[in-house]
Amino acid sequence: MTDEIPEVEYVSGSGVPIRGNDIDTDQIIPARFMKVVTFDGLGEFAFFDQRYDENDDTKDHPMNEPQFQDASVMVVNANFGCGSSREHAPQALMRWGIDAIIGESFAEIFAGNCLALGIPTVTADHETIVELQEWVDENPDGDIDVDVEAETVTYGDKTVEATVDDAQRKALTEGVWDTTALMKSNADAVAEKAASLPYVDD
Repeated sequence: MTDEIPEVEYVSGSGVPIRGNDIDTDQIIPARFMKVVTFDGLGEFAFFDQRYDENDDTKDHPMNEPQFQDASVMVVNANFGCGSSREHAPQALMRWGIDAIIGESFAEIFAGNCLALGIPTVTADHETIVELQEWVDENPDGDIDVDVEAETVTYGDKTVEATVDDAQRKALTEGVWDTTALMKSNADAVAEKAASLPYVDD
């Protein structure tokens, strides 16, 4: 455990509904925007081809609507984040402002990439997600409270059961989700272990 990595037990914020099954990582962040050296600034390109036409004029998309600009909880449908395993996809969503994603199901690698950023990927059944998306449409300023430890989602006067993968929940709530920071904070122990291995050169 390290003080450098925050525990993610609870996420709260207004929502943005992104409807559709099998939304892949190329839709989330088109490949042409992945040539950057750092991830800074990727947020403006999230869902770019769904949000803008060939003349860069805005299209009808929730992330273009003013009432969702401060949203931090994305509500999606089934198999979100499928396709290529680009870490740029959750990076772009995080930099747009997303702190948690609630959906019917997630592609495994996408969920893993979200975990590496401390973003919970919480699942619930189809009916629950549709109801939540409709509530967000009607209450764009309303808070959605995600309790990672208790595996619940609360909105309005309603609390519903959700699921957080066991390993993800443990990593988030114990503050061990950022493996890079974890290794940095334990650099001495890593170096000591490496020095004891016969197949690692100095």
